[in-house]
Amino acid sequence: MAENPIIIIGAGLAGLACANWLHRAGRSVLVLEAKDAVGGRVRTDVVDGFRLDRGFQVLLTDYPEARRMFDYGALDLKNFRSGAVIRLANGQETTIENPLQRKLAMAGALRSPIGDLPDKLRILSLARHVQQHTPEALLARPATDTLSFLRRYGWSEHIINSFFRPFFGGVFLDRSLSTASNFFEFVFQQFVKGEAAIPALGMQQLPEQLAARLPKGSIRLNTRVETVEGNLIRLAGGETLTASAVVLAVDGSVPAALVLGLELPEAGRIAGSRRTTCTYFATEGPSPGKGDQLLRLNSIPSSLAHNVAFPSDVSSAYAPTGQSLISVSTHGDYDLSEDELTERLRSELTAWFGPQVKEWRHLRTYKSELMNALPEYLAGAPVQQPLMLAEGLYRCGDWASYPSSNAALGTGRQVAEMLLEKLPA
Repeated sequence: MAENPIIIIGAGLAGLACANWLHRAGRSVLVLEAKDAVGGRVRTDVVDGFRLDRGFQVLLTDYPEARRMFDYGALDLKNFRSGAVIRLANGQETTIENPLQRKLAMAGALRSPIGDLPDKLRILSLARHVQQHTPEALLARPATDTLSFLRRYGWSEHIINSFFRPFFGGVFLDRSLSTASNFFEFVFQQFVKGEAAIPALGMQQLPEQLAARLPKGSIRLNTRVETVEGNLIRLAGGETLTASAVVLAVDGSVPAALVLGLELPEAGRIAGSRRTTCTYFATEGPSPGKGDQLLRLNSIPSSLAHNVAFPSDVSSAYAPTGQSLISVSTHGDYDLSEDELTERLRSELTAWFGPQVKEWRHLRTYKSELMNALPEYLAGAPVQQPLMLAEGLYRCGDWASYPSSNAALGTGRQVAEMLLEKLPA
C-alpha cells in the first residue's frame, strides 16, 4: 500500500463513490470537504421538523451506477407515481400517467387533451426504441438539441409545449430544450424502465450511506483546500498534506482555480451551468397534493412556478404529523427579492390550489445554493471529458460528463479503476 493516502477533494457523490471503490480495494483514502457535511449538491436540511432537500431532486432507480453503488433497501426508497398533473395554458388541468407502468392508465392517456393520437403513439414508439438499447449506447448516439429531435420525430408543437417543455425542461432545468438529444433519450429510458424515488429521510441519505462505509477519520469536514501543487495540498490555515495521488471531485471551473499551473485540455473545458430556485411552504391538515404522489407541472411559460411537488405525500418523514410540505421550483433568471418571489408564487398558486395558499407558511428559499445546480450538456459535447488531468492528478463528477448522479457516480468509479491500475497495491 502506498505510504501516503489518495486524497480526494470534495465529498459529493462523485468523490464518495471514488473513495468507496478505492477503500473496497484496500487503498488508503482521505476525503477533504470544505462544507460542514457530505453531499455536495445533494443535501437535506431539517427545519421545524420538515426535511428540505436543497432543490427538488429525485433518484432514478434504474441508473446503472446507482444500482451498483447504493443499498436501496437500507435507503427505504419511496416512489413518486409515474406521471404528472399538468396545468395547461387555459388554466385547465389534466393528469397523465405512464401507461407502460400502469396498464389502467392507457385509457386516460388516450383521452388526455395533451397531444393527438399520433403524438401519443410516438411516445410509445420512442419507449420501445430506448428499451432496445443500453444506456451507454443511447449516450453514444449522434446528438442534436432536444427540441430539434422532438420536431424531427414528428411531435406536434402542442405536445412539445404542454408536456415535453414542462416535464423535461424541469429535469434539465432548461425549458428551451437546448440540452443534447442523446441525453434526452437516456433520461427518457430511465423514466420508462425505473422509478423516480426519494429516500424516506431525504436525499442526503445517498451520500450519507456512502460516507458510512468509509473508515473513521477518512473524511475531514470543514477543511478547505487552497492550492494543489503536484502531490502537495495546502489547506486554509497553512497545513500541508502529501498525497500519493489527488482526485478533484469539485464543481465546474474549480479545478483550474485550485491547481497551480493547471491548463485544462480544450476537450475538458467546462460549459455553463443551469440554475434553479426551490421555495418550500408548509401547511396544516390535508395535503394540497391530495396524497396522489404526482408531480404538478406548469405549461404556462411566463409562470414563475415551474413545478410543484409534495414530498411528504411520498415519504411521511418529510413533515411532522398532521402537516404537509410543498416544494415549488422556479427556473432561470428573475429579478425578484426572496419576499417578492414568495408573494408572486402565492398569487400564482392560489389560482392553482385555491385561497388556502395564502395560509401556507414559508419555510425557506434556496437560491444561491442552486446557482450552479446542473452543468449544461449541449449537442456536440463529449459524453465524457478527460478524467486524468496530469500525472497523479484526476477529476470526477458530472461536470466532466453529463448532468446526473449517474455520471457523478460513474466517473468516481472510473477514476478509482484508473488509480488501482496505476498505483501498486
